[in-house]
Amino acid sequence: MGLFSRLFSKDKDRNQPQIKERTPLNIEVGDIVTYDLVDYEVVGKITYRDGSYEWYSYQLLEGRNSIWLSAEMDEELELGIYKSVKLPVSEPFPKKLEYDGKTFYLDEEGKAQVLGQGRSENIHGKTTHYADYCDENEEEYLSVETWGTETEVSVGHSIEEYEIKILAGS
Repeated sequence: MGLFSRLFSKDKDRNQPQIKERTPLNIEVGDIVTYDLVDYEVVGKITYRDGSYEWYSYQLLEGRNSIWLSAEMDEELELGIYKSVKLPVSEPFPKKLEYDGKTFYLDEEGKAQVLGQGRSENIHGKTTHYADYCDENEEEYLSVETWGTETEVSVGHSIEEYEIKILAGS
């Protein structure tokens, strides 16, 4: 085998790990997600398991701007973009919440085991009590999660799969 054939050989490609095509259901920490013309780095991933049902939240970071991309396969792929907000909520979760002049109604709640990666690694192995609320028009949502004594609330909306682009980081 000559020098040029070694340089351009496909043998070196065989030793490289294959990059798996990314979908909203298999995004990894370190990937890049483009949404609304902004490139975000995936810095955290949370996998929720409630019985046999599983869904994901990805923490996306651009500069100091952090948002969450949620993804779940129900009857069809459901995606949402969420942003943390300050809203005091305590257990038991109420049937409705008021935020930013809108009323949100409890849609579902439960407890889920959590697998955390990246910046979310500190919650790995924990259980969260979660609740999802939607407004009257089902255009905006509130997500409520308890982490020990702390409760986090996020506001969000649905998006379509074509609104994001995913670039595998490794």
